[in-house]
Amino acid sequence: METLISPNFTSNAFPLISPPLLSQRRRRLAVVKASVAAVEKKVAIIRIGTRGSPLALAQAYETRDKLMASSSELAEEGAIEIVVIKTTGDKILSQPLADIGGKGLFTKEIDEALLNSEIDIAVHSMKDVPTYLPEKTILPCNLPREDVRDAFISLKATSLADLQAGSIVGTASLRRKSQLLHRYPSLSVLENFRGNVQTRLKKLNDGVVEATLLALAGLKRLNMTEHVSSILPIDDMLPAVAQGAIGIACRSDDDKMASYIAKLNHEETRLAVACERAFLLTLDGSCRTPIAGYACRDEDGNCLFRGLVASPDGTKVLETSRKGLYAYEDMVLMGKDAGEELLSRAGPGFFDG
Repeated sequence: METLISPNFTSNAFPLISPPLLSQRRRRLAVVKASVAAVEKKVAIIRIGTRGSPLALAQAYETRDKLMASSSELAEEGAIEIVVIKTTGDKILSQPLADIGGKGLFTKEIDEALLNSEIDIAVHSMKDVPTYLPEKTILPCNLPREDVRDAFISLKATSLADLQAGSIVGTASLRRKSQLLHRYPSLSVLENFRGNVQTRLKKLNDGVVEATLLALAGLKRLNMTEHVSSILPIDDMLPAVAQGAIGIACRSDDDKMASYIAKLNHEETRLAVACERAFLLTLDGSCRTPIAGYACRDEDGNCLFRGLVASPDGTKVLETSRKGLYAYEDMVLMGKDAGEELLSRAGPGFFDG
C-alpha cells in the first residue's frame, strides 16, 4: 500500500525547502566544499631546487622519480614540486666562468634558496659544486654515476685525429682544451664556447666550429647520443672531477630531508666523488686551472685513482695515479696525496703557461 504525502506535509524530519532557499543552500554548500578543498590541497612535501637548463631539469626529474619510488608518501600526486632557479652562471653567457666568479655561480642562488627555506633539497651536477659547501648545508647523497667519458661531436670528422690541421674545436673547459692541444697541437680551440647542450650543438650546426666536446653523461640523460661522432677513451681525455655524478643537498638541520635523500645514495659513487674532490681541494682548483681526476673500482675491488694537471696551452701535462682500499678514509687520503704530489712537481708559475 502506498503512503501518500500531502504537498503541505511539514514534519520536522522532512522539512520542505522552497526553491530559492534550496538554491542559496546549494551555493553555500559549494563555497564550503571549495574552502575545504583549498585547505586539503596537497602541499608539496619536498620542493626540489634546480637550474632551468634541459640537462638540469632531467637530473631533477631523475631525482624526483627515485624519491617517488622510495616512499609511498612521496609517490602521491603533488608530494614533490620542482622549483626552477635561475643562476648567475645561466644569466651571463658572454664571459668565461673564471671572469665572473667560477663554477660556484651555477649553485650559489640555489644554495641561497635552500638556506632561506624556499626549497627543501638542491640537485646539482657534482662537477659544478665548489669544494667548500655553504655553511649549514650538507650533501649526503650521490645518485649512481653516469658514463664519465667525453664525447666528440662533429659534422666533418669521426674523431679528433680525423680533423684537419687548423680545425676549430669549441669548448669552455680548460681541462678539455689543455688535453686536446697536448695530443693535437695542430688544432685550434675556440674558448668560452658556453651554453647548454642544445645551444652548443646549434653553434656547431651553424658552422661556428668544426667540432666540440661534451660530457657523454649529459647526452645520455637527455637521450641525445645520436649526435655523438665518437667517444674519447679515458686515456686520451681524463674527465673532470665528479663528472657524470649528481649530488643532492639539504640543510644540515633538516633531518627529515636528509633521511629521504639518504635512501637514494649510491655509496660507490659517493666515495669516488669524495676521492676526486679531495684531489681538487688540495690543488685549490678553479676554472682557471686545467685539472682532471677520476676514481673507480678496479677488477679486484680496490680504488684506482688517476689525476692530472696541465698548463692551459697543453704544452705541459703532469699525471699521477694511486691504488688502495675502496673505503672513504683511504680514498680521501689518496686524492689528497696525489694532489700534493702534483703541486710539488708543478712548482710556481706552472699554470701560467
